[in-house]
Amino acid sequence: MPEPLDAALTEVRGLLLDGDRLVRAVAAGRRRGLSPSWERLELRPVALKSGSRLQVVAFDGVRPHTRNVPWSSAAPVVDSALAEPFGNWHVETVDRTVQVRVTKRGEAQVHRADGVPATPGPVAHDRPAAHLLDPGDPLFDVIGGNAAKRRQVDAFLRSLTATLPSPLPSPLRVVDLGCGNAYLTFAAYRYLSSSVDVQLTGVDVRADQRDRNTALATELGWGDRVSFVAGTIVESTVDGADVVLALHACDTATDEALARAVRWRARWVLAAPCCHHDIAAQLRTAPQPYPALTRHGILRERFADTLTDALRAALLRLHGYRVDVVEFVDSAHTPRNLMLRASRTDAPATAEQRDEYEALVRTWGVNPALARLLGPAPGA
Repeated sequence: MPEPLDAALTEVRGLLLDGDRLVRAVAAGRRRGLSPSWERLELRPVALKSGSRLQVVAFDGVRPHTRNVPWSSAAPVVDSALAEPFGNWHVETVDRTVQVRVTKRGEAQVHRADGVPATPGPVAHDRPAAHLLDPGDPLFDVIGGNAAKRRQVDAFLRSLTATLPSPLPSPLRVVDLGCGNAYLTFAAYRYLSSSVDVQLTGVDVRADQRDRNTALATELGWGDRVSFVAGTIVESTVDGADVVLALHACDTATDEALARAVRWRARWVLAAPCCHHDIAAQLRTAPQPYPALTRHGILRERFADTLTDALRAALLRLHGYRVDVVEFVDSAHTPRNLMLRASRTDAPATAEQRDEYEALVRTWGVNPALARLLGPAPGA
């Protein structure tokens, strides 16, 4: 039964300020018509050389921002966090777990359960920033684990964490379209399966990649939960997913992956595009007063990258998704560092969104591959 939101948040406040019992808390999602300052907050007690602290990690969609607050100063920090219009709070203590979901009416649906088996009190934390997947994890012995790969895995998992809610639905169906050598596919499974039941499928056009990745899944002991199929993104026999990944699928393969995700009504999509030849080929002549943007090949290529992904984001919004365009991994490590993160809301497209998209394609005289694959947006 719904409960008054103020009462539920007061209960959460007491748990957050109890440093001897708190294990971990996560705030995510948003209330109807409101947006928090952060995409996600995580709070937990930590032990530093200077004493016990409440650690608050705020995720802005690109990177985490961490503060370690003395418990004597924690109350206003917690009150500020509770004042943010998050849609969900998940709080774990040593003797109980409380989950609060804010309904459309502004009430609280509260679920209470037993606590988590953890040692009470703060954990030691005078060490380098934690990775979401330990660099010493046995996974890296199988897929390889140089520093660059570990950085990319960590950056990808942080984007995944910022996109998905907590708690996650279980079982969770994940499909990686154009998975290639699948090291990010395996990392996603390793990370997500620690908290929910995951069924993951990787799709790649090359049969040798399917065979290699299947052998690695068997070596890792995941053969019953992680599978691979050979085929194109368009023609693969996979029939649906909750989460769709498309990481560095080249040119219109990214559009094919996004189109399948929309048709499956996937709840969450993460796409890191690679190459943008389709729109670049349509930009030979620019409208006035913009010829200078496309006169030189390198400028035309870079502008085509930006225009392509802006159009992809706009089309996803027209099809009922909330979209963020963020940095995937630092540009010092790869120039292909943009990621589209989409969450299905089923919100109908507004007239302003439709007009904005139509003006963009009309001005530049382009016909995006994703538009060709999806056809008219609902209600168009």
